[in-house]
This record gives sequence, structure tokens and C-alpha cells, in this order.
Amino acid sequence: MTGEPNPKPLRILVLGARRGIGAELLKSASAAGHHMTGFSRLPYALMSANIAYRQGDVRSPTDISAAVKGQDVVVWTVGMSITRDPVSLFSEGTRNVLHAMAEHGVRKLIAVTGIGAGNTKGHGGFSYDHIINPLFLRTIYEDKDRQEALIRESKLEWMIVRPGFLTHGPRTGSYRVVIDLEGVRAGKISRADVADFILRELTEPQHWFRAPLLTY
Repeated sequence: MTGEPNPKPLRILVLGARRGIGAELLKSASAAGHHMTGFSRLPYALMSANIAYRQGDVRSPTDISAAVKGQDVVVWTVGMSITRDPVSLFSEGTRNVLHAMAEHGVRKLIAVTGIGAGNTKGHGGFSYDHIINPLFLRTIYEDKDRQEALIRESKLEWMIVRPGFLTHGPRTGSYRVVIDLEGVRAGKISRADVADFILRELTEPQHWFRAPLLTY
């Protein structure tokens, strides 16, 4: 899967599927014929025969183990509200995911983090890099850094996806996938286009074991 196209329908678990990128991925991947499972802490309605639903918490090893069993791919799109308090959601949840994937023999993980994680620091523009991130998002991105480290240290086939500034715009299929960040400042990208990129990578993989930045 890291180099060969995979035309077969996949069993894909989307963590954080109630809204945003996760909800967009459920819709687009289901429409493409994949067998989707949406996982969310809060209940929501699903309207497709290709989509199953599990309610649970990524911080619960039991909930995660039950959801991961039988999947081909796990996609992490979990987010949280702005806080200045210490954050452990991303690292704690990812530890549970990695353990469950090892337990059930699931090998492929895609995790959406964001601009400000890892080497994307300093590539968001002055206001974001020097005001918004350090004042309002610092503890979130400290934990996303811990999350990314856990994924990189795992023995899985992994990809870390770092979108720019998210919008509710349409799926265009036209965006930049940036690996070399020298001289790059992130712009906007729609949640639908982030889902489009993930779906493309699941069927025609090109960026596994990398952490691309997505932006228009």
C-alpha cells in the first residue's frame, strides 16, 4: 500500500467522525465504495449503507479496541476546543490506537494534526506563529507533537497530514502537497479537500512515512 495502487474497497475507521474532516471523509470514501466506520464521543446520524457507527472515547482502551478490530486503515481526525490547560487527548488517544492496532494486526494509520506541529512551526504567518499559537494553542500543539512522535516511533505504515487553515469550502481536488517547507507559508484549505487527499492516498499512495503540509 505504500507504493502500489489499492483499488479494492477498504474497511476504514475514522476517529473524530462527527464533523469536520472526519465527516467529509466518511461521505467521500463511502461514495467511492469503501466500508466506513465513524467513531465519535457524541452521537450523530448516518445515512449510508456503507457507513457503520460506534460511539466511544479515544481515551478508552476498550472503546478503541472494539472499533479497531476488523479494520484495514485507521484515520485520526480528532480535534478539541481551544484551551490553555494541559492537554493529553492526542497522545493518550494515540497510545490507545497504537495498542489496539498491534492487538488486532491493523497496519495502516493516517493522523491529521495541523499547522504548528513538528517542523511546520514558523510556517503559519506572523499572527499565527507569534500570537494565536503561543497564546491559545500552545498546550494543544505540545500534545500533538507528542502524538506525532508516538506515530513516527511505531512500526506501522503511517502518514501524518498537516492541513493549513481550514475552511468550509468545497472539494476542489486542486491543492499543494508540500514536503519541503523552506520558504513556505501555509494558506487555507477546505476540510473537503483534506478528505480528498486522504482518500487519494488510500487508493494511490505516494506520501506514506511522510508528514505533508496541505495548502492552496
